[in-house]
Amino acid sequence: MTLSEAIKTVEHIMSEIINSDVKVLRDASSHILSAGGKRVRPRVLMATYAALGGTDYVYAAPVAAAVELVHTASVVHDDINDHGVMRRGRPSVNAIWGRTFALLTGDFLFTKVYELMAPYRDLNIDMAVATSALVEGETLQAAAVKEQNFTREVYYEIIARKTAALFRAAAMMGAKLANASEATVEALGHYGYNIGLAFQIVDDVLDLTADTAQLGKTSGIDLAQGRGYAAAYNGNGHAGVGTAVAEVEVADDVVDSIKRKMLAGDAIQDAKAKARQLADFAIASLAVLPESQGKDDLIAVANYVVDRQY
Repeated sequence: MTLSEAIKTVEHIMSEIINSDVKVLRDASSHILSAGGKRVRPRVLMATYAALGGTDYVYAAPVAAAVELVHTASVVHDDINDHGVMRRGRPSVNAIWGRTFALLTGDFLFTKVYELMAPYRDLNIDMAVATSALVEGETLQAAAVKEQNFTREVYYEIIARKTAALFRAAAMMGAKLANASEATVEALGHYGYNIGLAFQIVDDVLDLTADTAQLGKTSGIDLAQGRGYAAAYNGNGHAGVGTAVAEVEVADDVVDSIKRKMLAGDAIQDAKAKARQLADFAIASLAVLPESQGKDDLIAVANYVVDRQY
């Protein structure tokens, strides 16, 4: 089975698990899942599983589906917090059903993760660690914005938790499903972690440089919330948004002003270079793997993460 075929299996599992006789939950969940998405996290898990000799894709796919549902639930909740009206090229759950039903839809997707993970014993620990980190990262982010304490160190702590932790768990769980050695599991964990950091840095750069049509979601949201690798720093590497961020939610021209400032400096190129370095670190971690299509797929994912335009 190819990686694309494995992802189709993951898609089928997700579409089945969200079935509910509560129409709004079923419809809202189907709306966000059917919009597609990059599916990078389940790709990491399934490619890792294959690269380590795993062949029972039906066995591994529910864990990959659970990982993607965690991510999907988090973006539904993000759109509530950020007032996002576009997600994956269509109106967000929040825009169509409102804040209350969007919150409940995110909760519903999270509970389905428990259902999918129930048969997988100790892998639930890996999932719990990752999901706890995700919530901690989002909380640290909100606190940093509120306290206007968005330093480079704080930024990396936030993205390590809210993004890299789930990528790391995906790679480690894929390795564990294939009965890999502890050393190999750890190496794949490094791969996932670095890919996650690179992914978020590129996401934040695209929030500055791409428009809504390219991104498939509301652009400028991260900037408006005082987030983003480039948004948080001026050309000297110091906090560069200051009181302007506090005005963003009531003045769109402030967002444009900050964008122009960041695009004029070196922050964008610095961020892209950092993402490339992290992807190279990730690829180096794959030295523990034998040559295979699965390994090639993992390398391709690493390159896609930094080269993508949306």
